[in-house]
Amino acid sequence: MTNSPIPTEIRVNREEKLLEIDFNDGKSFKIPAELLRVESPSAEVQGHGPDEKKIIGGRRHVAILEVEPVGNYAIAIKFDDLHDSGIYSWATLYAFGENQDAMWQTYLENLEAHGLSRDPR
Repeated sequence: MTNSPIPTEIRVNREEKLLEIDFNDGKSFKIPAELLRVESPSAEVQGHGPDEKKIIGGRRHVAILEVEPVGNYAIAIKFDDLHDSGIYSWATLYAFGENQDAMWQTYLENLEAHGLSRDPR
């Protein structure tokens, strides 16, 4: 086990389509559902190697339907586009929070490079 921060509270802000997470080190993050969806740690999105990652467009309005605990180390998120195969460990969620600005910028650049849009077709 590591001494990585663990959540003390996880909330779904349905109105703003955010996952709000408070960690035991005092940090709090508001992570957009869209970013959680398009960067899902699932094999469906990440593939099985660095060259297999999929660029997901059309998710500007995606929302979180449910958050389910996975043991004492993670959550599973079900999105309204029915994607539900990603397991978000505490370390992954913390990394999303800490790095979301850079992740968001990379996401936007990847969409542009692949001729995709955040908007649904």
